[in-house]
Parts: sequence; C-alpha cells; structure tokens
Amino acid sequence: MYKLVNLEKDEYENFVENSTYTHFMQSYDFGQIRKYKKFKPYYLGLKKDNKIVASALILEKNLKFSYTYFYSPRGYVIDYKNKELIKIFTEELKKFAKEKKAIFIKIDPAIIRHKLDQDGNIYDQENNNYDLIDYLKSLKYKHLGYNIGFENEQPRFTFRVNIDYPIDEVLQHMHPTTRKILNKNNQYNLKVYKGDINDMNDFYITMIETAKREGILQAPIKYYEEFYNIFNKDNKSDIYVVKANIKDLVKNFKDKITDVENKIDSLKEHENKNKGKINDLTNQINKLNKQLNEIKKIKEKEIVLSSIITVKYKDTVWTVHGGNNSILMELNGNYECYWKIIKDANEEGYKTVDCFGTCGIANPDKDNPIFGIHSFKKRLGGEYTEFIGEFDLITNKPLYFMYKKLIPLYRKIKRKKELKNEINRTK
Repeated sequence: MYKLVNLEKDEYENFVENSTYTHFMQSYDFGQIRKYKKFKPYYLGLKKDNKIVASALILEKNLKFSYTYFYSPRGYVIDYKNKELIKIFTEELKKFAKEKKAIFIKIDPAIIRHKLDQDGNIYDQENNNYDLIDYLKSLKYKHLGYNIGFENEQPRFTFRVNIDYPIDEVLQHMHPTTRKILNKNNQYNLKVYKGDINDMNDFYITMIETAKREGILQAPIKYYEEFYNIFNKDNKSDIYVVKANIKDLVKNFKDKITDVENKIDSLKEHENKNKGKINDLTNQINKLNKQLNEIKKIKEKEIVLSSIITVKYKDTVWTVHGGNNSILMELNGNYECYWKIIKDANEEGYKTVDCFGTCGIANPDKDNPIFGIHSFKKRLGGEYTEFIGEFDLITNKPLYFMYKKLIPLYRKIKRKKELKNEINRTK
C-alpha cells in the first residue's frame, strides 16, 4: 500500500511547496546547492495509492570505507500530527538508509517546541509539541538535547516577523529603538537596493568582515554565487545591498554640524538659562566631528555597509546569508537593509520574514558575543521561536558512536584552518 520512491523535480517540488510543513531547506533547489559541499541529494516520496503523502530531501555525505550518513534539513515534509504516517515513513527511510550504508539519519524539524514571549517565557502551555518529541524518541530517534547556541546543523532558535499587516502596522510592532531609526527615513542618504549577481563581491566583503569580527567561518564566494543563482533562476532569491557614498556622507555630516552650531548660537542669548542644552549640543558636535574625521580617512568613493541574500519560499522570506562592514556601523545600514527586505516582502504578499537564527539566551549580557545580533533581531518585533531540536535515527550503533567522538574534533581543526585561509586570501 505504501511505497518509498524517488521523485522527479516537478512532482517533488509541487508537493513540498504546497505542504503545511514546508521549508526552503526541503526544496529541490536546496538539494542542488548542497552538491557544492559534496552532499548527494535524494528526493524521496512516500506514496499511498500512487499519491504522495510525505517527502524528504535526504542529503548523503560519504564517510570512510563506503559508509555514509543522511541529513534531512528541516525535514521531513509530513503531517506531524499523523503518528502512524511518521512511523511508516521512518521504517521505509531506515530500509533505504541501510541499503546505502548510512549509519544514521539526522533531522531537525522546523516544528515549534512551545510558545515563547520575547523574554523567553513560556506561555499558552497547551499549545506545544512535547508529545511529538516523546513519540520520535519512541521510534528510536535519539534526541540531541536543547542546545542554546549554534552547535547543531541549524539554529534551534530564531525570530519570525509577522508581516501580514499593512506596512505601517508592521513598523508599529517593532521596538521603539528600531522605529526611531527607521522613522528618520534613511537620514544618511544610504543607497539601499535589491541587486543581482554583479553585487556578489560587495556582499562577500560584508561576510568576510563579519568573519573577522566574530571569528566565524564563511564559505568561499563560489558557494554564495551558486546559492543565489540556483534560487534566483526561479525568482526565489534576492540580494540586498546598502552602500554609502563618502562624498555625500561628508556633506551630510557637515550639514548636521552646521545645524547643531546654529542651535547653539540661538541658545547663547540666554546662555545661563540654556547651559545644560548647550553642553549637550556641544557634546553632539564633538561626536559628529569625530565621526566625520573617521569618514574622511576612507579612501574609497563608495563602500558597502551591509548585504543580505534572501530566499523566498511559499509564504515566507528567510534572511539566510548576510553580514555587515566593521566600519561606519553607527550609520545603521543593517536596519535599512532589513527594512527594505520587509517592505518588499510585504508588498509581494509574503506573510513572514524569518531572521534565520539566534541564540537560546533570551536576554544575553552585553559582553556576550551574540548580544549585538540577538538584540538587533529582537528589535524587529518578531516572535521568539524555539524548535524541537535535532534527532538522529541510528542505523549502525558501533559506527555511529565512533563518528560522534571523532568527527567534531576533525571539524573543529578543519574550520579553524579554513577560516584562517579565507581571511588571508581576502587581505
């Protein structure tokens, strides 16, 4: 009655994109992208009476001695309320895995564990998926715990911004700090636009700057080119860029300084009465002059401040890859970039912008490396979202436990070397 089959592109994609439990990481295109990282994609479907009832993008990675492991990113695409269907699909996938000498199948479903407010407090206790976690365990899926960092294949936490409102209401749901910045209507006259493949080098500058600043590994530029090209050919990816023209920026700051000086002059008529205001404005001028001097040191005519590659799939836009330059961060190019993405997504009829990852510490300390990016995403007003985590379905216990001990050490050494090489290459 049930049969596991390989699906052709159109049949597979039609089922995935129209499913309730869809995700761009289960799309046909994402499987093609992962070939660049030496994964082999299988597009599997479970059919009942010749009708697809579940599917999975399975990425196969070769190990030593002809063994492999499987990873189904954010999968499966299945009705997670139908326990019998999950059981049948699991049994069929285990058979397939053993045929391919896969020692385990990893999944990390984009299923919410429970409802959280922005401070990480659980609310609406009845609306949770604890039962699903227990059921997967009963099927011998090994749950890898509730990590709060970025140790796993994908982040377990994210912020999801509901944009299914008129754009003015979307703005009102944001943090006052964000609204204050955006209500200034791009006060530095930054160039904010949706680009194309010709902007890839500028995008990569922000990625390398972010890698240097935060000590994280970035893929080579070729990977991002592949990523963008594959999704963009079906109009499912955009690249956003924010730039500053240095000549215009110098003029902008000089005009601001002149305006503040004029305010001081107008207050000097009653200097004793306005002494506090004059001191504040004087401090403001000193700050502006300091920023202006830094800007004048920049030799380029134009510099990129922020850039993001998005993926558009079904009713959601994900901000998948992005970075910020390490200079002129006070110009808030990242806010302008996200605001452009949100406005475009809203105009095009999407319902959600997924910020694609944050930590599980709802209110990190200022000295925490994640503080800046977490606070920024939080201020966009999205729902703080926690997923149920990673599960490994083990098909070869001895090799699995050997893999779990040796591979993390190997990856750590390899990533450090790759990060160092990539930074040196771009100097």
